[in-house]
Amino acid sequence: MMANDELEGNTLSVYAFIIRMDRPVGVREVTRGAELSSTSVAHYHLQKLGNLGLIEKDSYGNYILKEKASIDGHVWVGKSLVPRLMFYSFFFIGAFAAEVSMILLSLVIENFLVIEVRFWVLTGLTLVAMLLFLKEGLSLYRKLSPKSTDEK
Repeated sequence: MMANDELEGNTLSVYAFIIRMDRPVGVREVTRGAELSSTSVAHYHLQKLGNLGLIEKDSYGNYILKEKASIDGHVWVGKSLVPRLMFYSFFFIGAFAAEVSMILLSLVIENFLVIEVRFWVLTGLTLVAMLLFLKEGLSLYRKLSPKSTDEK
């Protein structure tokens, strides 16, 4: 297929933008949508994606998606590229919610469950893991999702 290590940084941002748009896009639109510094930078990354066989030019000179590639450390959810770290954070969110529920039940229902110090420590560790995965996942997600796109 293609070298996954070539699909990173601005090239990955351009690729993700083209997929999100789901229609042919021009160089200027890519420049604005992927928040690049100039049309020549956009053209370079579009050529790179074309050489990788992921996009192609249509008869009007616009670029269209040819193939949706798998990206290391990410998962496609519809038209969005979501870092796997987000899914890990969701796991820890569920675990943290279960632990908090057990603590609340032990406070409400007498003799339901005795919460020991070890459980409080594990709940704290779960909270820290949840926050770290969520922070890193959101950071990676924001890198690929420019704030201002001219989507439909």
